[in-house]
Amino acid sequence: MASDDEGDFHEEQGPPVVDEANVQEGFRAFFPLAFGKQEKKQVSLESIHSATKRPHDPQPQPLKPQSGKKGWLQDLNPKPPRPPIGPQRPPSNLVELPRSPIGPQRPPSNLVELPRSPIGPQRPPPDSAEPIVGPPRPTYLEESAIGDEEDSDQLVGPPRPPQFSGDDDEEEGHLIGPPRPPPNLEEEGNDGSFEAMTYRREDGTSDEHSDEEGGDIFRVPLSNEIVLKGHTKIVSALAVDHTGSRVLTGSYDYSVRMYDFQGMTSQLRSFRQLEPFEGHQVRSLSWSPTSDRFLCVTGSAQAKIYDRDGLTLGEFVKGDMYLRDLKNTKGHISGLTCGHWHPKEKQMILTSSEDGSLRIWDVNDFKSQKQVVKPKLAKPGRVPVTTCAWGINGKCIAGGVGDGSIQVWNVKSGWGSRPDLYVDKGHEDDITDLKFSSDGNTLLSRSTDATLKVWDLRKMRTPLQAFNDLPNNYAQTNVEFSPDERLIFTGTSIERDSDCGSLLCFYDKQKLELVSRIGVSPTHSVIRCAWHPRLNQVFATTGDKKEGGTHILYDPALSERGALVCVARAPRKISLDDFEAKPVIHNPHALPLFREEPSRKRQREKARKDPIKSQRPDLPVTGPGFGGRVGSTKGSLLTQYLLKEGGLIKETWMEEDPREAILKYADVAAKDPKFIAPAYAQTQPETVFAKSDSDEEDK
Repeated sequence: MASDDEGDFHEEQGPPVVDEANVQEGFRAFFPLAFGKQEKKQVSLESIHSATKRPHDPQPQPLKPQSGKKGWLQDLNPKPPRPPIGPQRPPSNLVELPRSPIGPQRPPSNLVELPRSPIGPQRPPPDSAEPIVGPPRPTYLEESAIGDEEDSDQLVGPPRPPQFSGDDDEEEGHLIGPPRPPPNLEEEGNDGSFEAMTYRREDGTSDEHSDEEGGDIFRVPLSNEIVLKGHTKIVSALAVDHTGSRVLTGSYDYSVRMYDFQGMTSQLRSFRQLEPFEGHQVRSLSWSPTSDRFLCVTGSAQAKIYDRDGLTLGEFVKGDMYLRDLKNTKGHISGLTCGHWHPKEKQMILTSSEDGSLRIWDVNDFKSQKQVVKPKLAKPGRVPVTTCAWGINGKCIAGGVGDGSIQVWNVKSGWGSRPDLYVDKGHEDDITDLKFSSDGNTLLSRSTDATLKVWDLRKMRTPLQAFNDLPNNYAQTNVEFSPDERLIFTGTSIERDSDCGSLLCFYDKQKLELVSRIGVSPTHSVIRCAWHPRLNQVFATTGDKKEGGTHILYDPALSERGALVCVARAPRKISLDDFEAKPVIHNPHALPLFREEPSRKRQREKARKDPIKSQRPDLPVTGPGFGGRVGSTKGSLLTQYLLKEGGLIKETWMEEDPREAILKYADVAAKDPKFIAPAYAQTQPETVFAKSDSDEEDK
C-alpha cells in the first residue's frame, strides 16, 4: 500500500520547474555587458571647440597707438597659437621643455638625461662617479644617442610624465584625462626679459607672475566664440544671473529672450520670449541679488518685475502727468531710461526716467515709490536723467543728467535731493552709463561724445583720464570692470563713413592706458558688454536695424561651464513622438458665405475698351464708304452737310429778339384768331398792354 501511494505521488508531481531568470543569467555570463548595444559615436572636445574658434589670434596683446594704422582689428606682437585641447603626444624631435614653476624643472642643457622627477629614485649624471643607490632607473634614451657627444645637448624622445604609470611600455607616457592648462606661457622678449602672464587655477583664483619691470599681460578668454541669435534689431539690454546659468537679452524689437545654458543645445535657441510693453523698446535688464527675479525697464513709464521663469509678478504704477511737482506723483510720468536692482537688498530697485527724476522702489509695494530724487539743474525745468547706478553695497546712487552733469547722492536717513558730489560738465553729450568700483573710490562714465572717463570720487573736479575716439551711437552703451577690476572695457559703434568695425577696448585701471582692442563684428555695433566672474566669459551684444545677437567669447582652457556646456551638447534627434498634426483653421471670411466680393474695377475698365462687350456705336466713316455704309468727307450727318455746303437751312431764331418776334404776329392774331380767342371774342375785354418803362428808367 505504501509503494502504491508513493507511485501516485510521483505521478502527480510532474516534470521539474525551471527558473527562466537563472537560465538567462547563466547565458549572460558568457557575453560582455555591452553585447548587443550600439556604441555612441564619441566626439572629441577638440573637434567641438574647433568649430567655434575665432578666425584671428585670440590673445589680447599690449597695443601702442599708431596714427597711420586703421582697421577693425589692431593687435600687435602676435603670440603663438594656444595649445590644443585634450591629451597630446609630444613630438619626437622635441629639443626643449617649456619653463614652468609648477611641476618638474628643466635640466641644464649640457646634460643628456631627462628632467628629474620628484617621485622615485633620482638618477645621477652619466659622467659622475657617484654610486647608484637602489634599483636602477629605466633608460629612456637610445644607446646610439648616448654615445654621440655632438648631440648631447638635445633630448631624444618624448619627456617622461611626472609620475610612474606602472606599465611595461616605458617609451611613452600616458595621461589620464585632459592635461591641466599651462600655468604660464613665457616668451623671451627683444630685450631678454620675460613677460608675465595671468592664468586661472582650478579653484577659480588667479596667479600673477611679474617681471623685473612689472609688466603684465592679461588673460582674456577670446579663443572661441558663439552667437546667441533670435532678435530682429539691436540687442540693447543684457543680464547674466550670478550663477551664470541664465542669460537675458532685450532688444529694440520690443522683446526679451531667455537663454538657459544647462538646457540649451548647440542650436543656441532661447526657451522663452517675452514682450513687456507693446511698441516700447527694452532698455535695461537686471537680476535680483538672489537671481530669483529680474527687473525689466522699457520705453514706457512703468517697470515690470518677472520671476526666474518669465512669469509677471507685477508692474509699478504710473504717475499723474498733470501734476507739476514730480515729488507729488506716485510714479514716473515719462519713459524710463535705466534701472538696476540693489546689489545687496532684494527688495529695492532704482530707476531713472525722461521726466527728470530718479526713484527708489520697494518690490513689495507696486503702488508708490519709497524715495524721489530730483537732480540739481542750472535752470528750472525738466531735463531727462539718462542713466543711474548703485554704489558700493548700495550706500550711494549716481545719475547722469541730460545736461552732461554727473551727480552722486549718499543714501542715509533724512537725505534729500541735494547731491553730495556734483560735476557740472562731466561730458559734452548724453551720459549712457555709470559704474562704481568695488573699493568705492573710482567712477567710470561713458557718453555719446565718444569718450570714456575715469573719475576719482575723492577729487571729482577733473577726471583722472579721458579715453577718446570711442564712437557711441546708442543710449545703452555701457562700461564694465573685469572680475578682478584690473581692466576697464567698453564697446564701440560703427560710424557711417568709417571702414572700421566694432571693437572691445580694454584699458589698464592702474596705468590708465590702452591694453588691447578686440574686433567683435565688422558690420554691427557693440552696445552692452559684460565679463562674468564665475564663467570667465565675455559677453557683447551687437546689432543694427535688421539683426541682433549676443557674442559670447570664451576659452576652453580658462572658462568654466556656460558656453562650454551648450556647445558640447548635440540637439536631440526627432522621433515619431514629436510629430504633431497641424490643425486646419478656417477663417470665417474665407468661407463663400462671408467672403467679400473682390473689386471688379479693372475688369470693367477692360470691358469698356472692348467695342463688342461695351456695345459702343460705330464711329462715323470718313472718306468713301465701305461695308454697305455711306461715307462722307465733311461730316457724318446730313444736316451738318447741308449747313456747311450751301446754307440751305438757316436758323434765325438765335439772332432775333423774342419780344419782337411775338409782336410781329399781333395784327394777324387780332384779325383772324384761330385757337382760343374766337370762343371768348365777344365776352373778353380788350387787352391793353402796358408801355415799356425802360425809357423812363433811363431818364
